[in-house]
Amino acid sequence: MNVLAEVVITGSLAIIGYGLAAIGPGIGVGIVFAAYIQASARQPESAGYNRTWLFMGFALSEALALIGIALGFVWSGKLP
Repeated sequence: MNVLAEVVITGSLAIIGYGLAAIGPGIGVGIVFAAYIQASARQPESAGYNRTWLFMGFALSEALALIGIALGFVWSGKLP
């Protein structure tokens, strides 16, 4: 007697998509901080001016990650 079991896999690909999408903002934040450190090391007197751009770049990079996780929940149709 041959019995075939049906395997049902449920889940959301949005989770995998967000995991892949989070790599971009992570790299972006690293680049922003690396650029600030290099700029401050080359010209220490401009560190205060560059700090403004540091926080602006960091905020924009992190906003991409937050938008990505929000869209993942919207497209999956399920909220936690």
